[in-house]
Amino acid sequence: MSIIDRDSLERSPLADLHAIASELSIDGYRRLRKEELIEAILRRQGGEAEGAGEESGAAASEEPAPTRRRRSRRGGRTKSGSGGRGDADTEARGEGPDEIEAELERADPSGAEGDEDGTVEGVVELLPGGAAFVRLNPPEPSDEDVYISAAQVRRCELVSGDRVAGPRRPPRRSERFASLVRVDTINGRPADEVADSTRFEDLPAAFPSQPFGFDSEDPTIKLIAERLPLGRGSRVVIVGERQSGKTETLRRLAIALAGQEGIEVWLVLAGARPEEITEWRAGPVEPAVAISLAASPEAQVQAVEGAIEQARRLAARGSHAVVLIDTLAWFPPAAARRVLAAARNIADGGSLTLIATGPAAVGGETSVIALDGTLTQAGKFPAVDLEASWTMRAEQLQGEAG
Repeated sequence: MSIIDRDSLERSPLADLHAIASELSIDGYRRLRKEELIEAILRRQGGEAEGAGEESGAAASEEPAPTRRRRSRRGGRTKSGSGGRGDADTEARGEGPDEIEAELERADPSGAEGDEDGTVEGVVELLPGGAAFVRLNPPEPSDEDVYISAAQVRRCELVSGDRVAGPRRPPRRSERFASLVRVDTINGRPADEVADSTRFEDLPAAFPSQPFGFDSEDPTIKLIAERLPLGRGSRVVIVGERQSGKTETLRRLAIALAGQEGIEVWLVLAGARPEEITEWRAGPVEPAVAISLAASPEAQVQAVEGAIEQARRLAARGSHAVVLIDTLAWFPPAAARRVLAAARNIADGGSLTLIATGPAAVGGETSVIALDGTLTQAGKFPAVDLEASWTMRAEQLQGEAG
């Protein structure tokens, strides 16, 4: 193991520090604060370097410290579908196999393959630190779930919702979970074939033709389904003046969509009020990312684009994803159009649907849902202004939903 300097350690998340401490066999490392853990790692590394001899110590010190990239967390799912996000994060920090070992296995897979203990298949759930779990009984976590190192996540460009299969190895030392040795298939296709697939931007797009099956008694949702049908690949903006109910309409659509099988849902709050963030988190659909109104427009755009990038990869692999955004109000016009343009129905493939709130239409929508603030204030629902609302080629979305 190469010597890692203080700066690299200080930039590393706690999960990585635990992994390094486990590799160095530091006793009681889980009880140490981050600063104490860094000092313990540096002391242990210094002792090992001296014991290895002056020549080997010098060679190790010249070796560059490993760089680590953080990946944005996965998008929002139903509260039951979050897989116990907080628990999963704790599992990864406290019990996950160390990433350094996974990097070594990447260079020499035979070291891990000798410990193979059968194969597994399940659904990927990304963790904030960049690693992931294969959930064998999604959406609920279990002790049978299998850890995927951040190295494998990056190498295979995995996103939450991918169905993967491959051999696993049993837990080692203090590890709680088995680890995935390699990714053999992604969404039923060989992993190397998926990695070499066509870029998302080059995939042929078609107008939405498969409507969402909204099985809801909510009057607003029923009106949208009947008069303003939305389908897989739609680009939708919910528009209206302040206090017209844009966020509430998005919330109702989120609930209706999150219950549908075969659809991965991300919810991103951009420029939201702190109180709204709390309400969303307490509701049935949990945000993937929540950026308050204190954040700059650039930070809000970055948060949204991070979720969209995951959804794009999923759609390119033949799956169906929906990204819900509240709101585009503070986005520069060019950024708002760029975000909206990501949605599409891929011909003979997957889809990426985008539904956002905003003060006005962006341009390029396939559907606009306009709300009437007067009706909202009077408590009359649905408060949809049908004259100002429209859906392109609605006739293609009338009929049996799927």
